[in-house]
Amino acid sequence: MLSKVTKGLMIAAIAATSMIAAEKINGAGATFPAPCYYDWAYNYQKATHTRVNYQSIGSGGGIKQVSERIVDFGATDAPMTPKELDAAKLWQFPAVIGSIVVAHNIPGIADEQLKLKNSVVADIFAGKITMWNDAAIAADNAGVKLPAEKIIVAHRSDGSGTTYVFTDYLSEASKMWKSKYGTGKAIGWATGVGGKGNEGVTNLIKQTPYSIGYIENAYKEKNHLSAATLQTAQGKWVTATTAHFQDAVKQAKWSKKDHFYSSLVLQDNAYPIVAATFILLPREKAEVNGEVIKFFDYSFRNGDAAAVKLGYIPLPVETTNLVRQYWGESK
Repeated sequence: MLSKVTKGLMIAAIAATSMIAAEKINGAGATFPAPCYYDWAYNYQKATHTRVNYQSIGSGGGIKQVSERIVDFGATDAPMTPKELDAAKLWQFPAVIGSIVVAHNIPGIADEQLKLKNSVVADIFAGKITMWNDAAIAADNAGVKLPAEKIIVAHRSDGSGTTYVFTDYLSEASKMWKSKYGTGKAIGWATGVGGKGNEGVTNLIKQTPYSIGYIENAYKEKNHLSAATLQTAQGKWVTATTAHFQDAVKQAKWSKKDHFYSSLVLQDNAYPIVAATFILLPREKAEVNGEVIKFFDYSFRNGDAAAVKLGYIPLPVETTNLVRQYWGESK
């Protein structure tokens, strides 16, 4: 026979175990915002003792796992259309804003020193421009010692929201790209080598001299990589800075009706590759959704400094207020 004390301890242990199991939120998806979500999750756990476990597996994987109800929330950089959301029975809202840079590893060429027209970026990734000293690159880089070396393109090998945003930008910048390759989470690349996640492409660029690839700005900053200076929609040269990212964010046209489906690439007088990243929630799981919403609401209120430190742009207050209205209407 167990004593009353032993029984009490067993019951308390079982209750504690149940509490720990309940105080865990599982999410998966985009690698683009992963550094920000990791930081937010760490601080949220310290404040609330609730663990947020986020797996950085790519937007395609995040959409798949939340659609199959494997995780509590999915994350994607490629927003789902209202029709797709209805079919999968998902809600969608933006969480944070980031930017994609065209990073390179050219010995002797520093960060922001290389200038690339948007159309030239498209031609490089389409395999039309293959040498670093090509006349189309040299025309905008007087005084820069361009090597007579072959360009090695690094791109994503997995289904990726970062790829979706980058190819959306290329489609807007180049009629050739739009007609031949288009916009998508995965495309048939004309040239280059593939890496999994922003992490994989970052490592390819770091390890491969004369390479070029597209990665989220936070990965570029964390790994001390160099990136090209690009152009606004009007052709003005622009660097990847917070102020230039914010210029794009100010022009965002958010709508609750369309579940915040939007594009921020090539906005007027702004850095050209800016994007929101989105959270997906199953429509039928109101109780679990409430726990996920608590995490993001806390992060909206307390996570701006961490987001900025990592190279992201927090959502404007007007947008977070709109998201909170959306949460209330989506229950």
